[in-house]
Amino acid sequence: MTTALPEIVSQEEWQSARDALLIKEKELTRAADAVAAERRRLPMVRFDGKYEFEGPRGRVTLLDLFEGRRQLIVYHFMLNPGQKAGCPGCSLVVDNIGHLAHLHARDTTLYVVAPATLPEIERYKERMGWTVPWVSTDGNDFNPDCGIDGGFGVSVFLREGDDVFRTYFTTARGGDQLVSTLRYLDLTPLGRQEAWEESGRGTDGPGHWWKRHDEY
Repeated sequence: MTTALPEIVSQEEWQSARDALLIKEKELTRAADAVAAERRRLPMVRFDGKYEFEGPRGRVTLLDLFEGRRQLIVYHFMLNPGQKAGCPGCSLVVDNIGHLAHLHARDTTLYVVAPATLPEIERYKERMGWTVPWVSTDGNDFNPDCGIDGGFGVSVFLREGDDVFRTYFTTARGGDQLVSTLRYLDLTPLGRQEAWEESGRGTDGPGHWWKRHDEY
């Protein structure tokens, strides 16, 4: 495939084009800030904090997952009972989770949950080299009650004492915001090299090139 490369110009022409794009980038940043503010103002719904999960230290509740912090982010991972490997896209998301100390510093805990049994989860975590905390939803209705029917998603919860509230949920391309790999690729001239981006820059469908990191 012949890749359509950017036009070659002088430094002055490049700087002018860059300055013009910067205006749009700042507009996009301000728009994203406004959406984030509206997201923070979403109403919330009371949620049962007594859901039980199987974790490395035994049975724990949804309230326990907060680990005493006020906020909880849950990534619903696609790994079902009997599967030896998790979803490549979900695996890319978990690969991109940074050091949790930064979230903890803002009173926020993050957990990954999956319907697979705990031993299946632990085997896959070991293969991938992950240390992020996981629990199994096997045997409870947490995922369906969060609107997860075999897919993936992100749920956000707030704790007020022992009361738990659900404040946000996203799925599909809403998960893109969690993947720094995509953010880096979006800075490059070839981008993600997917067909929807630019004519002649790629042929892959959205996410079709994603693999588990030990399979490239």
